[in-house]
Amino acid sequence: MRIACFNLENLGASTGEDPDLALRLAVLRPQILRLKADILCFQEINASRTKPGLPRALHGLTALLRETPYAGYSWVATRQGRSGGYADKHNLVIVSRWKVTESQQVLNKLVPPLDYPILTAAPGRDETRSLVWNRPLLHAVIESPAAPRLHVINLHLRASLAASIPGGKESPFVWKDTAAWAEGFHIAGILRSGQALEARLLVERIFDAEPQARIVVCGDFNAEARSVPLRILRADLDDTGNGRLAERVLVPLERNLLGERCFTVIHRGRHMMLDHFLVSRPLLGAFRGMEIHNETLGDEQAAFAAIADSPESYHAPVVADFSG
Repeated sequence: MRIACFNLENLGASTGEDPDLALRLAVLRPQILRLKADILCFQEINASRTKPGLPRALHGLTALLRETPYAGYSWVATRQGRSGGYADKHNLVIVSRWKVTESQQVLNKLVPPLDYPILTAAPGRDETRSLVWNRPLLHAVIESPAAPRLHVINLHLRASLAASIPGGKESPFVWKDTAAWAEGFHIAGILRSGQALEARLLVERIFDAEPQARIVVCGDFNAEARSVPLRILRADLDDTGNGRLAERVLVPLERNLLGERCFTVIHRGRHMMLDHFLVSRPLLGAFRGMEIHNETLGDEQAAFAAIADSPESYHAPVVADFSG
């Protein structure tokens, strides 16, 4: 069994047709074929309407999977609002060779929104903001004929970019003062850690129902191994201080790799591991190896400044191999 995760970075148009889609598919399709995955967890899948009034559809993803072995796989995706339609941007999708027997998305269900008073808003613009996660996590239960049921949690945590503050910026990328930037950065941290806490509480519920559950949490964490969100999700014994909780630890699979190869993003010359696989101990027993396909990875910051409409994703796909 091979499980992969890949942030495709805004695959497909969010409005109308995508004139650059063919070029993107020519770059991305060989990457997903190389994964040879049984289960794929995608982040940043856009949805668009081909005509006004029609519901949004995942046209880019459908085109990517067409004429590949994945075309016949089943899949589930996140939805939004009362209509239950796809969001225009950043949907999460789980694609599976085997039947998805249960699925749910979780958005501020286990961790309610936090009312937060903005401290550095411009004069006359004081406000209290409800801190709501900007995207849900996606949980699927998958059952294959040859293996016990598997819980797959696909997530995309908030980026570390500072959240907006009313009147706090001169332009989209220029802050008026350091106080507003600092508070925006603080809010971003609250949002990212809150998402991680909700994922951890979901894992706790799974363990409560199935003490020997096979669980994988994977995706774009926008955070490195010893950051607060990863520590919340992992619940290592040196954090909890309680050996009786060992069965509830989630283990990061990248420890299986040599340090020089262990990166999924290059940012301003820095090699960073932001896309992770965390697994429960019963699933760890079936783990055989991990690959990060980062050979063609470019520096995302340099590319943003120098390349118009790059067809590449600046996240490397990751795949983990299990015996069953």
